[in-house]
Amino acid sequence: MTTTAYTDGACLGNPGPGGWAWAVPGGRFASGAAAHTTNQRMEIAAALEAVRALEGPLEIVSDSTYVVNCFRDRWWEGWIARGWVNKAKQPVANRDLWEPLIDEVRRRGQGGVRFRWVKGHGSDRFNDLVDRLAVEAAHKQAGRAGDRPPTDPGPADAPRGRGGADPRPPDGFRLVVTGHRPPELGGYDENPVAAAVRRKLTELLAAERELHPDVVVLTGLGLGAEHLAAEAAEAAGVPYVSVLPYPDADSQWPDASRREFRRLLAGGKGKIVLQGKAPETRQAAGGALRRRDAWLARSADEAIVVWDGDEPLVGRAVRALQDALGEEQVMVVEPPAG
Repeated sequence: MTTTAYTDGACLGNPGPGGWAWAVPGGRFASGAAAHTTNQRMEIAAALEAVRALEGPLEIVSDSTYVVNCFRDRWWEGWIARGWVNKAKQPVANRDLWEPLIDEVRRRGQGGVRFRWVKGHGSDRFNDLVDRLAVEAAHKQAGRAGDRPPTDPGPADAPRGRGGADPRPPDGFRLVVTGHRPPELGGYDENPVAAAVRRKLTELLAAERELHPDVVVLTGLGLGAEHLAAEAAEAAGVPYVSVLPYPDADSQWPDASRREFRRLLAGGKGKIVLQGKAPETRQAAGGALRRRDAWLARSADEAIVVWDGDEPLVGRAVRALQDALGEEQVMVVEPPAG
């Protein structure tokens, strides 16, 4: 018979103190902690500890697309074939945890370990249990184990924002689109480079809609790639939600850009404003933008980034999204030369 084990990881800050947990419904459970870690490492660690502890046919149930998609989409085959580098020819993050997990799954043979995704912070009580156990371990920096699930696992994590009270993201398969600002996309007016990027994004979003009928685009609605993302979503028939760092983020923009911003804002499925008051200094505005980018990374299931491969600010965004989602979940679209 197949044993089902729920797994989850938590981190109080990213990086920060973390915890992992697994539990078999009506049976064994275990949790553990790490002093300085990340969300993704704790998600992998939870699955690894469950696979090590439970023999026989096993189903791992996780709310981490990073973990589930590695096996569902067989990312690991490409990693091994390329010598543990990803498609971007960068070393695979968290190899020290991935490699023993993948080795154990391969040792168990075809069908020996299966992975299934479950929506986090939903109605599944066993996903809620391991979430609470992982958060408890992160706070106490100590784990525990037993033969029956505990009745006192502690408070739940904040939805999607490990360690913080984030606004709730929209339901559905959340796809973040971001990237270059207008100077790298041919300028502020309509031009061939921006038009080509918009067409490519429209094609990709239409394809995502076929794969994920509940796909929803999350866009910061900034000038450049984020504006093009909303326009491409309109053309592809994909709903989008605008995620703004603070009110009136367009106040310093040219009039034509402000009109398009307002039109796109009104045409979206919804609007999320992460800070109630506009910042008073440039430094405060930069901090609000960084917090918005971090929220998008925490809330996404997948990402598309318009990047020429050189511009360092966008490059940092690519790496942050890869750290949050996994390298294979971040697609880079290179704009044509102007």
